Amino acid sequence: MGDSMINGLPSIEYDYLIKFLALGDSGVGKTTFLYQYTDGQFNPKFISTVGIDFREKRVVYKPKSSQNAKPYRIHLQLWDTAGQERFRSLTTAFFRDAMGFILMFDLTNETSFLNVRNWLAQLQCHAYCEDPDVILVGNKADREDSRIVSQTRAKELADKYNLPYIETSAFTAHNVKEAIETLLERVMQRMEKTIDKSIFPVRQPQQAPVENTEKSAHRTESNDMSVVCFYAQKIIRVNEMTDLQHFRGNFG
Repeated sequence: MGDSMINGLPSIEYDYLIKFLALGDSGVGKTTFLYQYTDGQFNPKFISTVGIDFREKRVVYKPKSSQNAKPYRIHLQLWDTAGQERFRSLTTAFFRDAMGFILMFDLTNETSFLNVRNWLAQLQCHAYCEDPDVILVGNKADREDSRIVSQTRAKELADKYNLPYIETSAFTAHNVKEAIETLLERVMQRMEKTIDKSIFPVRQPQQAPVENTEKSAHRTESNDMSVVCFYAQKIIRVNEMTDLQHFRGNFG
């Protein structure tokens, strides 16, 4: 669906452009997962992603904070990354531009599960802040007879890193939509909190002794600033004034 024109200017037909990045080892099902979400089909022809690719979808998001909250039209860009080590330097370059991350492993593959920690370390180094919005996804839930990673183990790992955990199947579409919606909810909640702050928020003095909290407070303040600056650069909230356009956006 193209964007229409108003007075020679493009009229953006969505309120927000949101970029998600799918991460995980090669073969865990990232490509088929995203294809199932955007096209509602399972593609049995597995082709390893070379470098990076993306898919798009328009959705309507309604905040859960209030029944009378205004719904937003979201344009999702879903970036699909190669899991092979030789593409790592290329894919990490996209980390900083993403607003949310789908960290996926294969429930039938122990190695892909063990490597979740490595992917989280990569995120901490290369994402826009130290604690970006991430969901942990155990894919191929339809292959119960071949399952190696139990739900208990996966949930324990997710709880350790304070991540939502959901099991999906790109083959049957089980929980595929729910996984994306869970991540979108987290990103939109953070966005709302961020844009309610000034660009230069004033932090309250720390109450605890300086010797115990100085380092932690510095990291927290730095991280908060990273989040605010990131969304300030990437998100232009809908301007409800109608003198120029009903909607406009400016996304880098």
